[in-house]
Amino acid sequence: MDSLVFVELCERLGMALAIGAVIGIERHLHDQPAGLRTHVLVVLAAALSVLVVAPPGTAGVLDAQSRVIQGLMTGVGFIGAGVILHAPKGHKIHGLTTAAAIWITAAFGALCGAGRFTIALLGLFAVILALSLGGPIERGLRRRFGRKNESGSEKEPQPGAGKDQSAR
Repeated sequence: MDSLVFVELCERLGMALAIGAVIGIERHLHDQPAGLRTHVLVVLAAALSVLVVAPPGTAGVLDAQSRVIQGLMTGVGFIGAGVILHAPKGHKIHGLTTAAAIWITAAFGALCGAGRFTIALLGLFAVILALSLGGPIERGLRRRFGRKNESGSEKEPQPGAGKDQSAR
């Protein structure tokens, strides 16, 4: 194996590993069922799968890459389904964000396996932004518009709030 090919392999797998680790650590810090190890394994599996049909130093076959990526994105959905929990009481579903994180981690693996680092880094920035700001924004919207709060109880908006009550 040419040393330049080896270096590029290390770059592709290293970038995939770093991206998977960042997302996995974020999920772990939020006590989610799939954390660092799961995300790293998913991202590396995706990167290695793409590397099979698009190794460094070759042009790769676009049709083969497309089929591998389609299979990855479908197959990883089953892993994501495994982290989604439905609580029988209260009709609450947990784990959707983690399932989505697993799914996008596979996409990052495919990007890194194909050597598309710029797209992967821009995507990672967007994911971290969504994961870090999404929760506070959702909680603010719940408070503002009377949606269910985190304990699952309804917070109803006051009927006619802001209107003259005697007019009803």
